[in-house]
Amino acid sequence: MAQKNNKDNTRVLITRFSAVGDIAMTIPLLYSLCREYPKAQFLFVSRERFGQFFINKPENLQFIGVNLDEYKGPIGLFRLYRKLNGYKPDIIADLHNVLRTKILRAYFTLFSGAKSFSQIKGRKEKKALTRQNNKKREQLTSTFERYRDVFTRAGLPFTPCFTSLFGNGKGDISEFSRFIPQKNGDKWIGIAPFARHKGKIYPLDKMESVVKHLASKENTKLFFFGNGPKEEEVINDWCSKYQGCISFIGRSNFNGELRLISHLDAMVCMDSANMHMASLAGTKAISIWGATSSLAGFLGWNQKRENCIERELDCRPCSIFGNKPCIHGDYRCMDISPEEVAKKIAKTIDL
Repeated sequence: MAQKNNKDNTRVLITRFSAVGDIAMTIPLLYSLCREYPKAQFLFVSRERFGQFFINKPENLQFIGVNLDEYKGPIGLFRLYRKLNGYKPDIIADLHNVLRTKILRAYFTLFSGAKSFSQIKGRKEKKALTRQNNKKREQLTSTFERYRDVFTRAGLPFTPCFTSLFGNGKGDISEFSRFIPQKNGDKWIGIAPFARHKGKIYPLDKMESVVKHLASKENTKLFFFGNGPKEEEVINDWCSKYQGCISFIGRSNFNGELRLISHLDAMVCMDSANMHMASLAGTKAISIWGATSSLAGFLGWNQKRENCIERELDCRPCSIFGNKPCIHGDYRCMDISPEEVAKKIAKTIDL
């Protein structure tokens, strides 16, 4: 208790500007941290649109949204420093540790005397995991633990206690009643078939086979998640072919998606932001991994490796982010049968 009392009224400024999945991964730690130190103040700085994730946030957590286009270069970042320094932080916790946040940290150290701590990314071991020859295959420290370590070194140790943005309940989806039916005991399955990089995407023809199989099941509804016209075109085509399929693309923002996801029995996804959104909603994620691997430390909060679908190949993982071209040219890491995916879904939710 003495440790906590020593942190009364401490103001901690936390930075993490991208990407969607990485922002989502901060929340289980931030919410737990805030509850451990209820008299400290925590200020989370990120891009404005990511404020949608902070549902039912602790009272001592403030989200500060910024438009980074207004703060380019060292001079722009100095203006951002002056803006943020107005909150008079005692500690800077940098969960991003890129050039932009390093410059910000330097300004706080030089001009304000705030103590700063940053994420140790473990680049050396990640390189050993993904190199083409003599891979060192072992489970790396999770990103959650890397985030937690920042606060521990700052003198703010805590025990994670996060389960869901909605506690023991579900999000309010009444506003979507015009196109979402009552659940009434049906199985609701989310399908998020896209990712930013090709090395993470399960081939769409195979995913369509999975969709066709699931849609043939009675009392089953499929909800599709994606972004942009190209993804919407694919989803609309599937929805026109198969019964019980509902597209959620363009229907709401992150906040609405999270509320719907909390009602799903499972989310079928890639190693992508949707896995982490399912984790925030307390929903099981059945994740398909290609060029990347759950060994790299990016598995979603409270998700199980037994619900990951991935091939054991000498060449994988070849990338942390899935952005490198396949050395074989055929993305054999995604040579996973639709039957295997469907079987995993059925086993996970007793379909």
